[in-house]
Amino acid sequence: MSSDLMPFDKYKLYIVMELLIAVSSVVGNVMVVWAVHINRSLRDTTFCFIVSLALADIAVGALVIPLAITISIGLQTHFYSCLLSACTVLVLTQSSILALLAIAIDRYLRVKIPMSYKRVVTARRAGIAVLLSWLVSIVVGLIPMGWNNHKIPPDDGKPSNNTVTCRFETVIRMDYMVYFNFFGWVLPPLVLMLGIYAEIFYMIHKQLNKKVMSSHSDPRRYFGKELKLAKSLALVLFLFAVSWLPLHILNCITLFCPGCKPHDSLIYVAILLSHANSAVNPIVYAFRINKFRTAFRKIWQQYILCHDPVGRLPQKGSQRSHCRETRLQEHDNDDDDV
Repeated sequence: MSSDLMPFDKYKLYIVMELLIAVSSVVGNVMVVWAVHINRSLRDTTFCFIVSLALADIAVGALVIPLAITISIGLQTHFYSCLLSACTVLVLTQSSILALLAIAIDRYLRVKIPMSYKRVVTARRAGIAVLLSWLVSIVVGLIPMGWNNHKIPPDDGKPSNNTVTCRFETVIRMDYMVYFNFFGWVLPPLVLMLGIYAEIFYMIHKQLNKKVMSSHSDPRRYFGKELKLAKSLALVLFLFAVSWLPLHILNCITLFCPGCKPHDSLIYVAILLSHANSAVNPIVYAFRINKFRTAFRKIWQQYILCHDPVGRLPQKGSQRSHCRETRLQEHDNDDDDV
């Protein structure tokens, strides 16, 4: 949107907010990927899907938000260049939804079949699931390259002018956004995930109410940890829905009530809300998941403040042995700390 369509002060505020969200999204999600890299206890299948989600959010901060700012100034560009920029947003949004769905299914299997979970959900299968989710996202997001608002010029011998003022609604058809994207690929996965998490909470509470079960040494502790992690990941899903549904609802209003055009300021608030979702997940992980909080603290102290980690400096035999035992004990407790 050009600045003549938005009061200059509001336009500056929009740009500042977008830049803050972009920096927060990139830094926070790079920390997530970094944390998984340095912490072996974070390298299970669930966190594999979380990394996929973080990579999509990094791309939102590094690529989508700069494109959104460029679009907001009313850049004159070729139709298909603008269309490709809009499709990039759709691909990344869809990849986030499918990553959240994969996380929900993964946690469901961990609670439903705890004894055979590691045999069924292998690293190879998780990798294939991530790859398939990105391939599906690319296909769904690039469909507007053939289903768009481009008008074929009459064959009158004059050269066609494909230059447009690049705005999302200029190139993307609202029937695609509502019928295909929202009703087909956004709403059904969200409803399915809602049902999956409801079933997860039901199964966990059912198991916690049992006196004895399975061969786990402490089943109540096991399912208690699963409940805590499921709550954290359900919060991530809730924040995603709250962030993206307003924009999709505005798209529905635009399609079904052409005379009820939402105010531009409302549209841009919805856009900011959708982009902000990419920055909130690392905050949720830091406050809700101990493994991430510990890894973030280690990154800050060891790699940013350059403090020497315990055991790096020369030590006497007994002191070195004590530190080694401490680190081994911490590693043994990694799986208990969510």
